[in-house]
Amino acid sequence: MIAAPRSARLLDHLVLPVAELSVARHRLTQLGFTVAADAQHPFGTENACVFLADKTYLEPLAVASREDCEAAALGGNVFVARDQAYRFRRGHDGFSAIVLSTDDATGDHKRFVEKGISGGNPLDFSRSMTLPDGAQAEASFRLAFAADLRSPDFFLFTCQRLKALPSDRAALETHANGVTGMREVVLSEPNPTDFQYLLQEAVDEREVTAHSFGMDIETRNVKISVLNPAGMAGFYGRRTSSRLRGLIGRAVVFTVKDLEATGHLLAANAVEFIRKGERIIVPEAPGQGLLFVFGEQS
Repeated sequence: MIAAPRSARLLDHLVLPVAELSVARHRLTQLGFTVAADAQHPFGTENACVFLADKTYLEPLAVASREDCEAAALGGNVFVARDQAYRFRRGHDGFSAIVLSTDDATGDHKRFVEKGISGGNPLDFSRSMTLPDGAQAEASFRLAFAADLRSPDFFLFTCQRLKALPSDRAALETHANGVTGMREVVLSEPNPTDFQYLLQEAVDEREVTAHSFGMDIETRNVKISVLNPAGMAGFYGRRTSSRLRGLIGRAVVFTVKDLEATGHLLAANAVEFIRKGERIIVPEAPGQGLLFVFGEQS
């Protein structure tokens, strides 16, 4: 039987655990982002998203009700269980998951099981959201999880929108820092190709570029890079352990209209940053548990 042709998925969003949404909102606003209203999930977590013009977004995720989260995790909710495990192992600020778009999360789950990378049972849920004009809307989702037991601090899942939110969110996609989209997400691991299979199957893309600093795999819209300690030190000035195994979320690279203007805004807001070539690197801070990197559109 001839295998069906593959088509790499779109990267949809990043899950960014935070200790408190108010702290994350303050930090993200300081960085020049427009932040959506707080929204609660039915299983005890809450978010305040940053939507980008390229239709990707950031999901700062906090715990609204510890009791509800614990009950959901005990009931088999993989999303909450992984979030709790991440916070236990790595603290309350970080980067725990890459989310990919799908039209068939049920089919994805079946394929993840067949490929040996299933992270657990699929999850269906609905939540409400306050729109910029104050109106309320409800969205429904189905998630399918992909994970590797050797990598307890990072996972991926596909997200199917069963009932999408209104698409007109232009006001939320305009940011004072000039960010227009997401170019790259960066993970670390001492031997990146050990996790090549997980990423290939989750992204549904066979082509991987291996190099002396790690490996890259392209979604349809954003590059995923996995860097070894030499790559993290050389590109981002971060020392990472050669003995700490498993994927760790490290950075997100944004595109901006005018890098000089972005730098001026960060300086005016008293944000610490490093200028490295044609990029601005903002170190981790409370409410921002990964490196934020800004570069001009190519």
